This record gives sequence, structure tokens and C-alpha cells, in this order.
Amino acid sequence: MTIVFVTGMSGAGKSTVLAELERRGHRVVDTDDGEWAEEVPDPDRGSDRIWREDLIDALLTSHAGRVLFLSGCVPNQGRFYPRFDAIVLLTAPPDVLLERVATRNTNDFGKSANERALVSDDIREVEPLLRTGATAEIDTRLPVAEVADRLESIAVAAAPVE
Repeated sequence: MTIVFVTGMSGAGKSTVLAELERRGHRVVDTDDGEWAEEVPDPDRGSDRIWREDLIDALLTSHAGRVLFLSGCVPNQGRFYPRFDAIVLLTAPPDVLLERVATRNTNDFGKSANERALVSDDIREVEPLLRTGATAEIDTRLPVAEVADRLESIAVAAAPVE
């Protein structure tokens, strides 16, 4: 019952690597999709997305499979860190992240100059906080298959002893 949390800035490749892990047969939950998060007022940004803690709690409590890869990047994720077996920060240089969000077709966030400015701010202010809570870090300039291989290895190493 291993739970690996995958986090990182917009454009780091969370959704892409989760799709690869799912293709390999793993259970994955991308909290950027669906009802896992809700919009709340934020004095600095206007609004922000936070996890619906009741849903995340229910997911983690009910997880009985071998490995769950959960991804997201929200202000309240740290409340759940004690329940994860590994916390993996996906990273890439700022210019790579900004290029990815500007050109991706799977997510509209990052298309405007204002949104890319928010990504730049997050890289500067939020990524260092994520790094302090991470148990591992992976540079996503690597091929997606190699990032997935590394996440699988981290899951094996983090598995609780039964």
C-alpha cells in the first residue's frame, strides 16, 4: 500500500508521467483533474486551487492497492505529507517550464503572459518550499520513460515493510 506523491511546478511533467505510469498498469490520480480541488479566494492571486481534504483523506484511507501515484501542487498538500511514503519533486529549468506551459495542448493554464508570470513567481517562491518537503527530485528533461522508471524505483524503495 505504497503512496507516492508527485509534485512540481506547472509544466514540470506531472500529468505526462502519470499517463505513462497508468499505461504501465499503475493506479494514478492527477488531482489537477476532476473534483479533487476547489477554487478559493487568495488575496495575492485572486483565487487559488486547494485540495478538497475530505476527498483526499477518503482516497488515502481507502487505498488498498500496491502502489498509488498521486500528483498535484496545491497550498494545502503539506497537511498530507505524513501519509505519503515518498514525495517526489519534478523539476526543470525555468525556461523549459515556461516553454512547456506556453506550448502544451493538454492544459490551458500558462497561455497568457499573466499566467506565465504566475508560473515564474511560483518557481521562485513555491518550488524551494516543495524541495524542502521532497524525499526525491527528478529532472524532467529526461525522457518520460526514464522519469517513470525512476518513480517506480522510488515506489519500490519506499514500500512499507510487511
